[in-house]
Amino acid sequence: MSGLRDFIKVYWPFVAVALLGLVAAFFFMDPAPPKTIRFASGTPGGAYHAYAERYQRLLAEAGVTVEIVETAGSVENYRLLEEGAVEAALVQGGLATSKDRDLLRSIGGLFPEPLWVFARDESGISDFDQLRTARFAIGGQGSGTRTLALELQGEFGGDWPADSQMTLSGTAAADALKAGDLDAAAFAASIEASYVQSLIREPGIHLVPFPRAPAIARRQDALSAVTLLRGVVDVGADIPATDVPLVAPVAQLAIRKDLHPAIEALLVDAAVAIHDDGSLLSDAGTWPDPDATDLPMSTQARRYYKDGPSFLRRYFSFGWANFLDRAWVLAIPLLTLLFPLVRAAPPLYRWRVRRKIYVWYADIRDLERRGRELPSKEERAQILEELEDLQEEIGTVEVPLSYTDDLYRLRSHVEFVKQLIANSRPPTAVM
Repeated sequence: MSGLRDFIKVYWPFVAVALLGLVAAFFFMDPAPPKTIRFASGTPGGAYHAYAERYQRLLAEAGVTVEIVETAGSVENYRLLEEGAVEAALVQGGLATSKDRDLLRSIGGLFPEPLWVFARDESGISDFDQLRTARFAIGGQGSGTRTLALELQGEFGGDWPADSQMTLSGTAAADALKAGDLDAAAFAASIEASYVQSLIREPGIHLVPFPRAPAIARRQDALSAVTLLRGVVDVGADIPATDVPLVAPVAQLAIRKDLHPAIEALLVDAAVAIHDDGSLLSDAGTWPDPDATDLPMSTQARRYYKDGPSFLRRYFSFGWANFLDRAWVLAIPLLTLLFPLVRAAPPLYRWRVRRKIYVWYADIRDLERRGRELPSKEERAQILEELEDLQEEIGTVEVPLSYTDDLYRLRSHVEFVKQLIANSRPPTAVM
């Protein structure tokens, strides 16, 4: 126990400095990630909303709550991101402005979302240009569908009346089309969207092709030409009955650039888990695609696509990986501080222990000097008594076992001085 007490007495300044350094490190360490984020999706029943729910489930497994914010679509999602009302959102490619590119970052392109244009058979519509005179729903204000449809209407030229720019969207537009209240409706959505799957099988409704899809894609950087292969939706029912050329922007996951890096990494992991399997329009492993985006890539996403998951994320849970990742940044300065302290501690410890022994030699030398002066018998007896008291006090000194030889050497020196003084003879008187 004495050794432990000595150790504590010697090392407590170093322990205090280390603790202060640790407190300072935690103070300057990056803040912990938020436990809740807001995620702008789209209208219920749409692909964006369905995907947002999948992100919600995956992030919940890591202890992060995702609050889904239902919106009219991509344009509104961009606005909410710019205002800071949400931290993440699914958005349609090709809509980003210079302001968006300054404030936002992308996790990557996630999936193609073709512009599906469905028309009733009795309308006789077989080409996009014929929609000019139709009751055509192109999505609500603030939706990516409406923005894209208006751009295509501009490509085909001429004046498009209000009836060809109706604001119904999503499930409401699909229901109106089935009921005959619309001649056609457009949806920029994933093939997995419930209303797309419903309409593509609905009797009396057909999918309008884009024979000029390659030309449109060449003119619009945000669009690509895709083909819905014959029978890919239902081989037995031969749906669709022919290959259908379509134009498609790419949906991407946009985040605010000030989003915590740990949440970025979590969203990248979730994006890979959700979108890597491929779809009826793309092969497995195609998505996420870091090049299919019109926003700058986030740092975490760029690192993931280059090197894969970090070492910590491979072997630790999200909470521990995030803590260690934040703490690692401070490890080098802490080690730099502790290394000289640790090197200085052993010599200081040895000095402190030996000092408990050597400090007595000043008293021994003083008593020896006084004894050599050959005082009177009574004074010599007093000196011997002081030496015995000193020897008794030394007997109470506790040192580690490795320093016991120094302690016993001290005690033997006290005994030597006692014998020296006790056996001294007074000098012969000079006549």
